[in-house]
Amino acid sequence: MKRIKIGNRFEASTVALGAMRMARLSVSDAEKVVMTALESGIDLVDHADIYGGGESERLFGEVLRRNPWMREKIILQDKVGICKGHYDASREHILEAVDGSLERLGVDHLDVLLLHRPDALMEPEEVAEAFTRLRTQGKVHYFGVSNENAAQIELLNRLMPGEILIDQLQFSVAHTILVDEGMNVNIHSAHAQVLSGGVLDYCRLKGITIQAWSPFQYGMFEGMFLGSDRYPELNAALKDIAGKYGVSDAAIAVAWILRHPANIQAIVGSMNPRHLKDAVAGGSVHLTRPEWYRLYLAAGNPLP
Repeated sequence: MKRIKIGNRFEASTVALGAMRMARLSVSDAEKVVMTALESGIDLVDHADIYGGGESERLFGEVLRRNPWMREKIILQDKVGICKGHYDASREHILEAVDGSLERLGVDHLDVLLLHRPDALMEPEEVAEAFTRLRTQGKVHYFGVSNENAAQIELLNRLMPGEILIDQLQFSVAHTILVDEGMNVNIHSAHAQVLSGGVLDYCRLKGITIQAWSPFQYGMFEGMFLGSDRYPELNAALKDIAGKYGVSDAAIAVAWILRHPANIQAIVGSMNPRHLKDAVAGGSVHLTRPEWYRLYLAAGNPLP
């Protein structure tokens, strides 16, 4: 699998494993998923303390205890900051949440920590203090955010220059907000709305890696576009292009994300080993420019 530079600091596989649905598995099935990911070339695993109420972390920790050799093979990423009924990016919560995640995972450090959602009450000074303490204590090596716009990242980078390496954002061929606003400049169109704060180009300028979550979803959590009756043209185009490259439709959906020159990393959350292998194959497919635009149009997006 191809590898990319994350925030110009460290290398990782261009496809990562998302552990949101791991809580539903047995330890043995979770072990199979992690083993499949490693065998497929994936080396970054993305967690969050809210996934399964912490059960996803606990299960993954059991897998590591069964296979201690895996820890050195895996870039372990976690997210904190979502609480029941509110968000919390306070110093106290970040430090406490990281300790909880480390305990459930059974490890002594995280390779990467992200703030999971923008907290309207965030005080950048507190985040900077928490991050500095975590690094000094050796509990976290690198930092990033999730679902934040350019100005929100700038608030943090003002106190931590160059320390925000990642912004995890929803992006797929059926959820194209990140690229819509850049192709519909100065036009009266719904696609011209600047809904992301120009974060795609900002991240490219700053060398921040975008991690694409829900690469097979449309809307936020409405459902998958693969095989959906809502996207007949898109699925027909995916199938046609998949046939050309000898891969699955899911692989082409991943390849569409990776074709963008922003050096995006796709987070695939399938807990089915076969489906995971199918999707990972997209990391080796380089779509042509006409193919990329064909899929964009087939998903119902206009070109101005």
